[in-house]
Amino acid sequence: MTSPADVPHLTPNQINALVVLMVEARRVTNVELKELAGFTLTGKDNTKLVDLGLVDTDKSRRTFAHELTDEGWRVARQLHTSPPPKQGGSTTRSLFVVLSNLHRSLDRLRVSHGDFFKQTGATALAAGESRPDAPAPATAAAPTAAAAPVSAAEVEALVRSAYRDLATAPGAWVGLADVRDRLADTDRAALDAALRAMVGREDVRIIPVANTKSLTARDRAAAVRIGNEDNHALAIGPA
Repeated sequence: MTSPADVPHLTPNQINALVVLMVEARRVTNVELKELAGFTLTGKDNTKLVDLGLVDTDKSRRTFAHELTDEGWRVARQLHTSPPPKQGGSTTRSLFVVLSNLHRSLDRLRVSHGDFFKQTGATALAAGESRPDAPAPATAAAPTAAAAPVSAAEVEALVRSAYRDLATAPGAWVGLADVRDRLADTDRAALDAALRAMVGREDVRIIPVANTKSLTARDRAAAVRIGNEDNHALAIGPA
């Protein structure tokens, strides 16, 4: 349920920066960007991405370090839904083909982009050790207890928060695919249970999309089964 209008117009270099930051899934310095992809994120390109709220840039170090914001993750996931910039040529067009097929495959596997690209402790440490300008890894701390399970009330609160971020107005329809993207770190079973419970709330509506031909593979994968049908859209607020 994302349209090209939801993706801002970006230059090839800005697109490349978002993609590299997405697949690295961590804060990346300009030195690392140069080593990894052959460019740095500075000047107008950096300013625009920061102004759009897509990238957070730490300028306190000798070399700038960049990381995707939540909005940056959303746009990076949806880049393939917009036409590639003409000035990017065949290289950018090929990148969009890869992104489109990556998105299709992750939808089929029901794996979020965040989980797919998430750094393990070993890979993150290796990246930091191989690049002298990368921030020094924190001193190892004593093992801590596993995080407590998230309660149903907490999951519902997360859903409501994600809805507020996504909806154009209270009561507006939002695709469950977008909600799931916002809550990629939330257990799917817990999220489904919360959505089913929320149907009983006076201010909540969860419905199937009548025109099933308009559904993408992503929409279908994100559906929640309620009763005997799959539901794809959420509205919270006055009808």
